[in-house]
Amino acid sequence: MRALFLLILAVAGLTAPAAAETVYLTAGRMLDVKTGRYVENPAILITDGTIMEIGTQGALTAPANAEVIDLPGHTLLPGFIDMHTHLTGKATLHGYRRLGVSSGDKAVTAIVNGEKTLAAGFTTVRNLGSGGYEITSVRDAINRGEIDGPRIFAATVSLGGTGGHCSDNNLLPPEAEAVGEGVADGPWALRAKVRQNIKYGADLIKICSTGGVLSKGTIPGVQQMTEEEIRAVVEEAHMRGLKVASHSHGTEGIKAAIRGGVDTIEHSSFLDDEAIRLAKRHGTALSMDIYNTEYILGEGEKAGMLEESLAKERVVGGRQRESFTRAVEAGVTVVFGSDSAVYPHGDNPKQFSRMVRFGMTELQAIRAATITAAEVLGQGEWLGQITPGYAADIVAVTGDPLEDITALEGVDFVMRDGKVYKDAR
Repeated sequence: MRALFLLILAVAGLTAPAAAETVYLTAGRMLDVKTGRYVENPAILITDGTIMEIGTQGALTAPANAEVIDLPGHTLLPGFIDMHTHLTGKATLHGYRRLGVSSGDKAVTAIVNGEKTLAAGFTTVRNLGSGGYEITSVRDAINRGEIDGPRIFAATVSLGGTGGHCSDNNLLPPEAEAVGEGVADGPWALRAKVRQNIKYGADLIKICSTGGVLSKGTIPGVQQMTEEEIRAVVEEAHMRGLKVASHSHGTEGIKAAIRGGVDTIEHSSFLDDEAIRLAKRHGTALSMDIYNTEYILGEGEKAGMLEESLAKERVVGGRQRESFTRAVEAGVTVVFGSDSAVYPHGDNPKQFSRMVRFGMTELQAIRAATITAAEVLGQGEWLGQITPGYAADIVAVTGDPLEDITALEGVDFVMRDGKVYKDAR
């Protein structure tokens, strides 16, 4: 009996809950993205990855068991959210170069790019499309703490019709019989693809309702899915609790996607007045990658982009920036989306300055990557703000990002879920 008692005590000791991990974080100031005001000399108490209390230094003191992190001269902000990334892709591999990339290569690439993205201050991303399901394995490994990276919401395989942008493989000749994993024609075939994506771990669904820039044989302004097909995808996804993002450059494809019920429009290049009114009426958010045109036109040829793609970008890039300005002026919800992999991962923050240059205030641009992005993502109750009850996703920069948004291009400190991944001390 004594031996049994000792065994019970030993097992109880092994299974007893670990002591709470407490962090006491201070800095020069903190931006409250909700009010748009700075809190001077903030003090933040974090327990097990959750923000428990916020005060000021002196008024809120560190518990005896807390790890103290002091960042004098730094500004704290919520961890950034990039609503359009492709972690499995490389900016140096475009066009025909992509044909030699294996599933294993993509998984390794996603791990490397995830670390770069996190180091740049992006603690959460939406990964909007990959050729297969590799990204779910990377997401799950990050969630288990086995590798470092941002919190990933994965769209897995992009869906669309035969020959369409981002769903099909148009690079090879007919005898190769190459068909993309996400190809489906007609409402019921697309519903089946939605179910397949969910089966293999998708957090949301991505469709491609128009042609694109970086695909062979498609035209960005041309609609490539019917409204009936779009609505079928949306109904199936929403029934299962998943949101839908639509790659949409062309005007009619944008409007069809909005009427079909998608949650976000990606790229949104050729907006007209009706498209803007529809987006406002339906509460559809726009994600507009207005930095990467510079990389495409400056570095795209060296990266393997087809001349066809470069020619399309010469038209699309300028129109997209005009549409961005119009959408912001009209009060449409616009979120931060970089389309990284078109340009190098880790350079995501360069988008902020372009958002300001083409119509946003500095605060609007920051909100687009924090509180607004979290709400559109459906995670606004625990991400996107530095406030009690929220995940301790916090970054720090020097300088004043409300005066000079380029300060966000030099993140010195990154914390996700209370764990420090980049330390300025």
